[in-house]
Amino acid sequence: TKEDIEQFITHFFDRKSEDSIKDMMDELDMIPDVTFEMEVEEEDEREENLVDEESSQVVKLVDQIIVAAYRKGASDIHVEPSLVSKKTSIRFRLDGVCQEYTGVPNSMARGILSRLKIMAGLDIAEKRLPQDGKIKFRRKGVPAFELRMATIPTADNQEDAVLRILAKAGALKLSDMGLNERNLQILKKILSQPYGLILAVGPTGSGKTTTLHSALGHINSPGIKIWTAEDPVEITQAGLRQVEVKPKIGLDFARVMRSFLRADPDVIMIGEMRDHETAHIGIEASLTGHLVLSTLHTNSAPETVTRLLDMGLNPLNFSDAILGVLAQRLVRKLCPCKVKYHPSQEEFDEIVGQYGSDHLEEAGIAYSPELTLCKRGGCDACSGTGYKGRMGIHELLEGTPAMKKLVKKAASTEDLFLLSLKEGMTTLKQDGIRKVFNGLTDMKEVRRVCID
Repeated sequence: TKEDIEQFITHFFDRKSEDSIKDMMDELDMIPDVTFEMEVEEEDEREENLVDEESSQVVKLVDQIIVAAYRKGASDIHVEPSLVSKKTSIRFRLDGVCQEYTGVPNSMARGILSRLKIMAGLDIAEKRLPQDGKIKFRRKGVPAFELRMATIPTADNQEDAVLRILAKAGALKLSDMGLNERNLQILKKILSQPYGLILAVGPTGSGKTTTLHSALGHINSPGIKIWTAEDPVEITQAGLRQVEVKPKIGLDFARVMRSFLRADPDVIMIGEMRDHETAHIGIEASLTGHLVLSTLHTNSAPETVTRLLDMGLNPLNFSDAILGVLAQRLVRKLCPCKVKYHPSQEEFDEIVGQYGSDHLEEAGIAYSPELTLCKRGGCDACSGTGYKGRMGIHELLEGTPAMKKLVKKAASTEDLFLLSLKEGMTTLKQDGIRKVFNGLTDMKEVRRVCID
């Protein structure tokens, strides 16, 4: 546990490096939380030759950190040596926010990074250039999973490492995605179409892949053929034919897409429309009898349309293809230890100002003595943060006849946005505020992920 590891790190912090590391490892043997035996699989023979005595003694510490991150549900592990604090900080990204897990003496940083580099197949002697690789982590006591690792040299002649945990997961039901009723019904409607383009958009880590797999799970049946191209494959589903792209050998999204078109698809999912070629092939596929789902890194649903047009797509073809664009963010949910309270008129007016007073009536929001909101509490289950788990907030632009006319004219983002509102679209911030009034999250979280 975190307390175990901090206890022995604190105890041995001031001792000589070679003694403290060895004693740390001895104490790790006493922690029953994790079994560090390897499954029946030989370690890379390079390990014995390349790991020096000091780094070989941090093997169990590295395993302990990775297992702890996995069990806590972290998405990323950050290893950050610092000459200022003379400590290497180990941070986990939990529910989208980095949190300090523990710290170790800087004297151990070299051993930790060398161990991680060997696990990822990187050059342990190269500290001047960024490197990236993948770790296949197999230990008794936890399911096998992969980590994607990147190292970055820092200005203080140190080196950071960031590991993304790629734990395999199943698809969520569409009804469990946190969509409001309007968005859920429209999404189900456009997913029932035989061909066209559906996009999930947002920044990295906003749950786009989860949403697409939820959509695929909704339509997945023995009667249709579904191909997916992903980087990497994080969610697996029975019935899907999933391909992991490998750009280093030339197997990129565009190449995989072209092969899909010769493989009798009904539905195609592209992990990301990264360039004009991939976007062009996706549009062509959607116009030749295939339902195409993909993602894009944009801030809003209307902005996505203009972004793709700026990439050089034909407005006529794009307008014919587009079925819908779902923009989303992830906000942290309030832990069940949340505290109910009655907001002041001033606080209510501030929230209403951000929602838009013109849309209050349709949202059913009104100030009254019975109105209650929720704020953070703090308990052991949420580690005192007041938050536990995440959920999506969304805005869905539907490819209606009126919207297709604007797209065909290559209209501005503002014009697309105004028409979307007229047709009933709820913006990201509005959807978030509705969830605030439902007691699911708070305004701090909505402001954190939404721009004005």
